[in-house]
Amino acid sequence: MQPVYTIIAPVYNETESLDELYRQICKVMDSSGEAWELVLVDDGSSDGSTDKIRQMAATDERVRPVIFARNFGHQIAVTAGMDYSRGQAVVVVDADLQDPPEVILQLIEKWREGYQVVYAVRAEREGETWFKKTSASLFYRLIFRITDVNIPLDTGDFRLLDRQVVDVMGQMRERHRFLRGMSSWAGFRQIGVPYKRAPRYAGTTKYPLRKMLVLALNAITGFSYVPLQIATYMGFISAAISILSIIVVIIMRLSGSQAFYGQATTLSAVLFLGGVQLISLGILGEYIGRIYDEVKGRPLYIVSEGPSDQSNS
Repeated sequence: MQPVYTIIAPVYNETESLDELYRQICKVMDSSGEAWELVLVDDGSSDGSTDKIRQMAATDERVRPVIFARNFGHQIAVTAGMDYSRGQAVVVVDADLQDPPEVILQLIEKWREGYQVVYAVRAEREGETWFKKTSASLFYRLIFRITDVNIPLDTGDFRLLDRQVVDVMGQMRERHRFLRGMSSWAGFRQIGVPYKRAPRYAGTTKYPLRKMLVLALNAITGFSYVPLQIATYMGFISAAISILSIIVVIIMRLSGSQAFYGQATTLSAVLFLGGVQLISLGILGEYIGRIYDEVKGRPLYIVSEGPSDQSNS
């Protein structure tokens, strides 16, 4: 039977949470009264999660395993889940149960009302440190202000996507992915549903500060030219400062002041301009490096074991 709903859960070393995830998903989705499937994307786990996913798939045909050949990252894992999904509505959840499965029914309700993207808004965040909450809040607000699309505040990848939206996003094959930005860029009718984010069921976070910074960089470079514009502004500002300093030095010299004799001023100016140039080159390098990754045309992921003969993307 063709499923109405597909639940996608990317998995990376979540063996302690998988049984509870499966139990809660079954309880919630069975209450919907319609056919569903659970796509578990193993993103190169090394803690036994892969074998547990295989066992689940062997005992329940609604569980469809997608096993990566190595770790490709969370956003790529979600993309693979979308590629293998068959439902008319696709829901992305975290395997650590921070996204409560019971909220899925609220997302479905809005989908039934005609909305094609229903994103879950984090009204409260339990079990997270002050630093995590503060950095996440700053991240969402920074992205909202500088990107070219209207990305809702305090939203993650926990959302429901209509099949039409999933098909559109399936055509977007950039390597450095920011899926919540991509779904906003796609348009369609969208609405948010507030929810209380739960603490992790078990294990440790798989999104430390380093990965959050990479995700932020992907969001900025994927949806904004602001860094390039900043480099331009810095060039104009440094040029203006240089012109003003030349005028000041000439005036001081003509007035007989000894303030600007020696090499200290020249050295400071050279170091300032050199710093501006290196920052600008670094910004350009980020964009050029991403262009280089796209031009190589490598697949987004390699599946070593999947639920069907569907080709890799």
